[in-house]
Amino acid sequence: MSGKHVAVLMGGFSSERPVSLASGKACADALEAEGYRVTRIDVERDVAAVLAELRPDVVFNALHGPFGEDGTIQGILEYLEIPYTHSGVLASALAMDKGQAKIVAAASGIPVAEAKIMNRFDFGSEHPIAPPYVVKPVREGSSFGVVIVKEDQAHPPQILTSDEWRYGDLVMVERYIYGRELTCGVMGDKALGVTEVLPQGLAFYNYESKYAPGGSKHVIPAQISPNIYQKVQSLALKAHQALGCRGVSRSDFRFDDRFSEEGEVIWLELNNQPGMTPTSLVPEMALHAGLSFGEFLRWMVEDASCQR
Repeated sequence: MSGKHVAVLMGGFSSERPVSLASGKACADALEAEGYRVTRIDVERDVAAVLAELRPDVVFNALHGPFGEDGTIQGILEYLEIPYTHSGVLASALAMDKGQAKIVAAASGIPVAEAKIMNRFDFGSEHPIAPPYVVKPVREGSSFGVVIVKEDQAHPPQILTSDEWRYGDLVMVERYIYGRELTCGVMGDKALGVTEVLPQGLAFYNYESKYAPGGSKHVIPAQISPNIYQKVQSLALKAHQALGCRGVSRSDFRFDDRFSEEGEVIWLELNNQPGMTPTSLVPEMALHAGLSFGEFLRWMVEDASCQR
């Protein structure tokens, strides 16, 4: 039994608050079962004062979205000198910014889709690139605000310039990649297994398919050729290292095998704070590698540090 005092940060005030609460509860329950002394913190704007008074041995960061995974909370933890899980300030900021992450990945030889960064108010009546394409908020997760523009769509999506849009003014316009949804986690300096994600009855792996019961099916190991399997693992590890990540991350890919078995593998993005319930993708990958949920979380807590 460890006896370490672990503060689990969850909730927060991003669009991904419900996801973070689910991750945080699952992690806190499992860490208590592993023998840690756990304090659950539903993060508000006074989190620095709360942590300064609490002085835990380790912070387990189960926050998702802006503030929680963009380098902000990481900077607070560095200032307070409290060891924490996952990536540090710079890697978190890079991974959260889809445009900057893509630049770093491409410079490291990782295949990415052609894309451009735009202000949403610059969308006119003409398509910014030839459809089909995907529009993504630059700094959001869980597929919030993702819009797929099909080949036969006459104009750019009107939602982008409407008052209903809540995901920031900068968006990335990216060539649509046909094919299968693959994802691969990294744990320290090792790539985990590759999972194929099959949305059930939905057009793509959106928020509903990620978190609604029965919204998606996870196939691990993915039923792809050994060459492609190893390539995805290699690219996931390369992205993790290129962005300077620590602890656990997960990279998402599209694999277009319509014309050949080897097809085209394209890296989409890296999630440096992946979901952490027992049925989330990365814990499933860890289980496939022989680690129970509790053992996986224990590794993350013992790996925690400052200056990450």
